[in-house]
Amino acid sequence: MRADSGFCRWRLMRWCDRHGVKYILGLARNKVLQRRSEGLAEAAEAAYEQTGQKQRHFHEIAYAARTWDRQRRVIVKAEHLPEGRNLRFVVTNLDDDAQQLYDGLYCARGEMENRIKEQQLMLFADRTSCHRMLANQFRLLLSSAAYVLMQGLRRLGLAGTELARAQVQTIRLKLIKIAAQVTVSVRRIVVRLASGHPSQRLFRAVAGRLMQFSGAPG
Repeated sequence: MRADSGFCRWRLMRWCDRHGVKYILGLARNKVLQRRSEGLAEAAEAAYEQTGQKQRHFHEIAYAARTWDRQRRVIVKAEHLPEGRNLRFVVTNLDDDAQQLYDGLYCARGEMENRIKEQQLMLFADRTSCHRMLANQFRLLLSSAAYVLMQGLRRLGLAGTELARAQVQTIRLKLIKIAAQVTVSVRRIVVRLASGHPSQRLFRAVAGRLMQFSGAPG
């Protein structure tokens, strides 16, 4: 389990420990952590002043907040930038190297947050202004279904194209939210794009891939 400091609660960590669940969680800074990391921060600062280059030093301590049931492993990242010190802390029950865990595992949490923001801001998951909870849940369900469809489009239709890593907003503007004439008959649906549409070749290729995947006739 990988999450930010909002999920760093001792009951959650105790449950993970008891059930064999590995975790790495952000840990909010406090005076105790800062005091115990002062030496590492000073070393990073001294190296920065000597080299003029950004410094990142890693260390680990055994720490327990007053509300915790026991001490746990805390990874400390002491970074010194032109703007000054940057101390970060994560708590984990994993045994790997501190820097490897921070860079290779914990920092990937940012990509997860990008996907959450993508659904929230670009597929309107934050539109929960109805007075009834059920209506708001249904809106969120529609947003989630839209995200699953967009993710499928990105994974199946856009792989290897210039939009393979594009965000939902870009995909929608270039491939979906465009003027077209749609003709529906008994046997087929025909989409006629403007001859000047700049992405018509990409649109045709994506449509062909999706039809091939679904087994629909071309």
